Amino acid sequence: MTAPTAPHIRILQPPDWPRPRGYSNGMAATGTQVFVGGQIGWDAQGRFASTRMADQVGQALTNILAVLAQAGAGAGHIVRLTWFVTSREEYVSNLKAIGTAYRAVMGKHFPVMSVVQVVALVEAEAKVEIEATAVIPAPADAR
Repeated sequence: MTAPTAPHIRILQPPDWPRPRGYSNGMAATGTQVFVGGQIGWDAQGRFASTRMADQVGQALTNILAVLAQAGAGAGHIVRLTWFVTSREEYVSNLKAIGTAYRAVMGKHFPVMSVVQVVALVEAEAKVEIEATAVIPAPADAR
């Protein structure tokens, strides 16, 4: 399981707001920014192992971590995720399974997130596409 927020990232939580579940309202970070293009729920060979949204979420997040690893980053460096889902109803009705898939890959790291319903994704079998922004601490900031 991934460690919570890295030391170079600060969660921004207004004191009089209720703490959100499964995401953060804001984050401040210092270091090198890494941008990961939209990842979908297929494997490294471009195959979908499942049509279930929760499974595709888990694979898309796994794909994001594979890209981040190329920059020496991991889940704890992510400051923003933008999710594009093809069905709001399917997303909402599967929140428990999606949360389980999320925590299996990301641990208890909950960056800033947005979820947007779209009409379709370019890959017909894809039910979710997720973009990520991460920040790697500068060497002097590394702890």
